Amino acid sequence: MSKFFYSVACILFFIVGGCKNEADKSSVSTEEVVEKQEKTIKTNAQQEPWTGQQLLEPRDLAQIVGNSQDSLVIFSLGAGGIIPGSKDTGPSGEEQSLNNLKKELEKLPKDSDIVIYCGCCPFDICPNVRPAFALLNEMHFTNHQLLNLRDNIKVDWIDKGYPVAN
Repeated sequence: MSKFFYSVACILFFIVGGCKNEADKSSVSTEEVVEKQEKTIKTNAQQEPWTGQQLLEPRDLAQIVGNSQDSLVIFSLGAGGIIPGSKDTGPSGEEQSLNNLKKELEKLPKDSDIVIYCGCCPFDICPNVRPAFALLNEMHFTNHQLLNLRDNIKVDWIDKGYPVAN
């Protein structure tokens, strides 16, 4: 949702900027304003290293965690190993922790089913999820997802009664 408001703010900035330039007798065409708006929207959409299809809803992961036959690999990037079976590699915003994650990933086949999560804060401002997801992309993993914790691990997982590690 915040991306939407950011995009709208950028569009308004360009429109107002274009109008102001027109008032100043500077030559700014409507086509230039539209082109800048489209470029801004595309840039915002391309900022995240994951796609919408790579976001996994907590309820879906909770069902998978309950199925002991699943071969899913789950990495915690900073919130600790709260989800049962997850491996805590530390906050991936820090170089050493990102290296810990890389060492764990080097042991896995590229088609492994992998979920990463942090949960320290909403992931739109989280310092840990982007470096980790980018690493998965760079290492050419093909089945990786980000747990969609919109607020944090407490609100989106624990408070919903999903399983937690002991």
